[in-house]
Amino acid sequence: MVKFNNTSIGLLGGSFDPAHKGHLIISKIALKKFKLKKIYWIVAKKNPFKHKTFFSLKERIIQAKKITKKMKNIEVVYLDDLIKSSRSIKSIEYILKKKKPKILYFIVGSDILIKFHKWQSWKKIVKLTKLIVFSRKGYDKNSKKTIVVKYLNNKNVVFIKNKPIQISSTLLKKNLRNSFNANIKN
Repeated sequence: MVKFNNTSIGLLGGSFDPAHKGHLIISKIALKKFKLKKIYWIVAKKNPFKHKTFFSLKERIIQAKKITKKMKNIEVVYLDDLIKSSRSIKSIEYILKKKKPKILYFIVGSDILIKFHKWQSWKKIVKLTKLIVFSRKGYDKNSKKTIVVKYLNNKNVVFIKNKPIQISSTLLKKNLRNSFNANIKN
């Protein structure tokens, strides 16, 4: 007898440079709101749109696992070497093949949606997944007018009006640099 998999899975990908509580907050919201069985945090070796990472791959994976330690339905994975790519489409295809979810949700912030049309195989990504777009201060209005949203005609995309998340990887790195520079001067 054939067993059908009626699970829904979420993917939150990125460099997680570093992983932080904001990632955890949106994951918890997605798990509850969409009744997801699991969310995979897919740590990429390198973001194709950025020059280099602040923390090493090993440090980023350790930090992501530390933050999610108490969350049994969030799993931190590194797939780049296995799938020979850091592109989201390759991770999506891999998860679809291996886990066979009923629905695969791709979780992004509204800031990501602005340049999403520049991603490799973005049309295939939005065909294979449903987009969950979380609010990011200063990006929400423009994200709803993007090429991707127009292409989808408001189908397969859900905008989440979450409370502003004051933390970001960029802000954390800036604070670390400032702290480091202040220590050097003293």
